[in-house]
Amino acid sequence: MLKALTTAATGMIAQQTNLDIVANNIANVNTTGFKKSRAEFQDLISTAQRTPGAMITQGTYQPVGIEIGLGVRTSATTKVFTEGVQQATGRPMDIAIEGDGFLQIIRPDGTIAYTRDGSLQIDAVGQICTSDGLLLQPQITIPQNATEINITPDGNVSVKVGNDPTQQIVGQIQLVKFQNPSGLMSIGHNLYVETPASGTPVPGTPEQDGYGSILQNFLEGSNVQIVDELINLIKAQRSFESNSKIITASSDILRQTNQMV
Repeated sequence: MLKALTTAATGMIAQQTNLDIVANNIANVNTTGFKKSRAEFQDLISTAQRTPGAMITQGTYQPVGIEIGLGVRTSATTKVFTEGVQQATGRPMDIAIEGDGFLQIIRPDGTIAYTRDGSLQIDAVGQICTSDGLLLQPQITIPQNATEINITPDGNVSVKVGNDPTQQIVGQIQLVKFQNPSGLMSIGHNLYVETPASGTPVPGTPEQDGYGSILQNFLEGSNVQIVDELINLIKAQRSFESNSKIITASSDILRQTNQMV
């Protein structure tokens, strides 16, 4: 009975983690460029009372064994980098990445972070930045007297200045890719940083060599699907309840055993 108690406890802990992940996904259903997480589980080591393949007599081996599992543990929380729905905004500084790639953002300490959030802004001196004021890399400056901003699918940023009808290119947005995007570490503010698991960033030009294209006047929404998360929520809740019932049943059996004369 003691094994059942501890095994069920591991199940409850694992489902609590699962609930935490589902809650965070649902909380970010409207977060621009958010990528949902998925909990992954592994069974714990089993105790073998009889090992399969053990020799019974000379030339005779045990065909099956007796193994009792000791529960479950959370092995990973994997980021799922499927694309979110493109949402039209009509705002020229809003961009969405159609396909693979991340924007590069420079942090206050000089390190580079990466994002799929294309809700860009223009700061007081005309530099393109995030809503937190972090500058886009490579840096692009919009002239103060610009009357129109155009961003092409390959990332070229051009403006019309004053009454001049011609377009002037002021910079190009670059994207980076990773061998294993799920290995990136989320640091909040819709930003990720490189880790040894993600591999090194590989910069490239939008629409070339497998990089995504830039879509102006659009934002990429969260890839969270409420229906899927509600199903996961119900499954986690029922699993938690089932494990709690195992603990109750084990406790009842132990109580009855203690009361035996």
